[in-house]
Amino acid sequence: MNHPSLRIENGRLIDPATGLDVVQSLLIRDGKIAATGAEADAAGADAVIDASGGLIVPGFIDLYCNLREPGNGQKGSIASETRAAVRGGFTTVCAAPDSSPINDSSAITHLILDVAERDAPIRVLPLGAATKGLSGELLSDMVGLSNAGCVALSNGSAPLVNARVLRRCMAYAKTFNMTLMLHPQNRSLAADGFAHDGLVTARLGLLGIPEVAETASVMEMILLAEETGVRLHLSQLSCARSVEMVSDARARGVPVTADVAMHHLVLTEEALAGFDSRFHVEPPLRSEADRKGLIEGVRSGAISAIVSQHQPHDPAAKNAPLGDTEPGLSSIESVLSMGLVLVENGELDLGSLVRALTTGPAEVLGLAAPGLGKGQVADLGWIDPQANWTPKTDSLFSAGKHAPILNETLKGLVNQVWRAGQSVYIRQD
Repeated sequence: MNHPSLRIENGRLIDPATGLDVVQSLLIRDGKIAATGAEADAAGADAVIDASGGLIVPGFIDLYCNLREPGNGQKGSIASETRAAVRGGFTTVCAAPDSSPINDSSAITHLILDVAERDAPIRVLPLGAATKGLSGELLSDMVGLSNAGCVALSNGSAPLVNARVLRRCMAYAKTFNMTLMLHPQNRSLAADGFAHDGLVTARLGLLGIPEVAETASVMEMILLAEETGVRLHLSQLSCARSVEMVSDARARGVPVTADVAMHHLVLTEEALAGFDSRFHVEPPLRSEADRKGLIEGVRSGAISAIVSQHQPHDPAAKNAPLGDTEPGLSSIESVLSMGLVLVENGELDLGSLVRALTTGPAEVLGLAAPGLGKGQVADLGWIDPQANWTPKTDSLFSAGKHAPILNETLKGLVNQVWRAGQSVYIRQD
């Protein structure tokens, strides 16, 4: 139930924008944060929530989420996948451009926004296709996409055909001050591979994708971004060497940011040892050394954001020989719990985790930093970090049932989510 004013008491407020990390009250009024601390305690409120033992954080922002709409409905819809997202604590998701049809025109962008306005409990920000049909050749109408409401341009997981097209794409995006989000992978070096070119592929006889397929592309993109001055965002890094190159480029003043999918921080190539098609993902899960390097990138800030890279599929897409399955995990409901595993293991501190899910992605998009300060929009999540749950195929909200962790007990549940002060999700046990 929504109230004109709400006081949340005894919660641990974590605000990466200000460094706040303290147990105190927070008051929501008229869609915004009206007060915190003693001022919130002294103010009147229409309703009060006791959040003892819980975390109060800004709503999470996902830079890359496949909502599967427009599409045929078998893999999901804006309604089903945003419902899964809000369960995971997200109040904003960026819709990947590889819908069906591709979001390469203002008409498709308007369709996504109209359906989201009707069906989504959270904010949906479309990513426009950088090239027509994501073909990697002809540039899309970038200005038209931006004017229609796209917050950035992306070519999904598809590469651009050559460096000449890439340079032209960057120059065009720079001219119109648009952020370009690209997945770095050299198509020739990746070839027909579908797993990390390492010990597991050698043992199982799988076709591998070498790390240099990513790192060569990262270096090419960074050099062209340095020349053109475009705001470049590298999507879903998987290699420790890539993180080093991004860090070096940022130190030289190159306007480049990067993100990593949560499953690359938790899992390695060993997940494929049992030929489990869930873990056919792109880019592939890599070595333990790469996993640790990616975590260090999040800690240091070289990696700005953690994404879900949520890709729901129908069962048939994953029920085939490993190399013939479609890549991707249904991951958005598990992002928080997987992050808390890293915190519990001492690999990542809680502040860095929340930053990479809130202020980091907002900075990439050029949005105002979400936070818990007075006057800010009340996009909030109330989390119980100690609550246990067991992801099962029949309990997931997403239409995709191939979650990264199934039938195992995890910690971390979202109790409630507010978007602009309105309650849009309440946990039902």
